[in-house]
Amino acid sequence: MRIGRITLLSFLAMLAITASACGRQTTRAQSDGVLAFGGLLPETGDLSYLGPPMITGVNLAVQDINAAGGVLGKDVTAAPGDSGDNSTDIANQTVDRHLTAGVDIIVGAGASGVSLTVIDKITGAGKIMFSPANTAKRFTDYPDNGLYFRTAPSDVLQGRVLGELVASEGNTTAVVISRDDSYGNGLREDTATAFRASGGEVVADFAYEPNAQNYDAEVQRVVAANPDAIVIVGFDETARILATMIEQGVGPATKNIYGVDGNMAADLPAQVNPQNLGVLTGMKGTAPGAINEAFFARLREAKPDLADTLYAAESYDAVIITALAAAIAKTDAPGEVAAQINGVTRDGEKCTTFADCMALVEAGEDIDYDGQSGPLEFTDPGEPGAGDYRIMEYQPDGSLPIIGTREARL
Repeated sequence: MRIGRITLLSFLAMLAITASACGRQTTRAQSDGVLAFGGLLPETGDLSYLGPPMITGVNLAVQDINAAGGVLGKDVTAAPGDSGDNSTDIANQTVDRHLTAGVDIIVGAGASGVSLTVIDKITGAGKIMFSPANTAKRFTDYPDNGLYFRTAPSDVLQGRVLGELVASEGNTTAVVISRDDSYGNGLREDTATAFRASGGEVVADFAYEPNAQNYDAEVQRVVAANPDAIVIVGFDETARILATMIEQGVGPATKNIYGVDGNMAADLPAQVNPQNLGVLTGMKGTAPGAINEAFFARLREAKPDLADTLYAAESYDAVIITALAAAIAKTDAPGEVAAQINGVTRDGEKCTTFADCMALVEAGEDIDYDGQSGPLEFTDPGEPGAGDYRIMEYQPDGSLPIIGTREARL
């Protein structure tokens, strides 16, 4: 009996070793020596205003990497791809195309809800998914096989910053409304929690259908609540909500209105009222991202008509971090690259450019990349443990300058 048990255990151990070896061979088989990125960014859909800065950030990173000698002795490549939004199947089609082409990393999506429709397909295929803009807190503990990363911090932090901002400006009551999805619900809850913790009273807190024909009923609830402040967590449907609010007498002229990264677009005033670009004067909002004028200048040099810079730095950093991880891993095999990503951003010699970081890597040094979007300092789930946030405010001419910043840490 003892001999039989030992034989069985030995057999099982041999199977485990064989499976492990096969797993390594599968990972290696995904390595062709060329680090290939595929885009999953919003060229169309309800976050399309974020597409140009994100795509420009990716392209600029690829340019800088290849100018410094590339990775593994070869230029990195980047194929474009649209993520669309949750009303279409564009994201799945784009992912299928990239997987067929054999990319190593898919950069995106922009919207958390879109990412949730494809994350299992990407990570299940053994590829890295690296989002510059997903902020839903659900991703922190999502079962992603260690292959999902993001340069945007969790909305736990943005909610704290926004709730505290609303309270700090003398508002004692607030209504917080959001689109009914993972991004909207999470950020609405965290904003309301922070506002209450700062001494405010949330007199109404609810979600709306993003694709509703109109928002008359929702605005009537806001009117009935009669708050000091109104927070809207939405995407491009925010323009229709604001237009209805203004009609009902609860727009920026009479109430303190606040937005978020999903709706504080440069062209939002024109969407609300193209004949009056000052229609949103005084509306404020938050968005992740440090003020980095030197980087913004590079972006606009690359794309002179760029209207927004949101998530451009995060997109740039996602590509740079992955390239450095591949250089350290000495392979483009996604699983081995992923194992190095967190370490690139912490606990080493500080460096701020791909070329400078590569010089340290080649000298055998451990690196700590501080990116264009901030210090990063990834936590074990593969996301920043801290974030810089912009405070923005619409002006009478319709412009949207950054009027301040705040930092938040987990």
